[in-house]
Amino acid sequence: MEHRGMKKWRPFATMPEQYIGLKEMINKQAEVAQPVLTEEQMEQINFTLIEALHTNKQVYLTYYKKGQWVTETGFIQFVDSLGELFTFIDDVFELKNKMRLGELIDVQFV
Repeated sequence: MEHRGMKKWRPFATMPEQYIGLKEMINKQAEVAQPVLTEEQMEQINFTLIEALHTNKQVYLTYYKKGQWVTETGFIQFVDSLGELFTFIDDVFELKNKMRLGELIDVQFV
């Protein structure tokens, strides 16, 4: 006799399409709107980015991605104010990430 394993604990996941659809609905309910920043907030973020770049200090970056706020820790490597881009190296995997300045919500020193 063969053991059924974990299948016996997933009675409602028999139709994969339904399971995927339910997961998408749950994720859609958890979405948050992207906040609109004031000029003062954008200037403060820009100033903090430039300072972190020149002093090589670690920062907390909070940014908007796919309906959620994401916070990461890392080092700023490059800031292009005219092109509205910046590059940071995350603390966990040490990967380079390019991002638009418009996606940033908050930047703070660790």
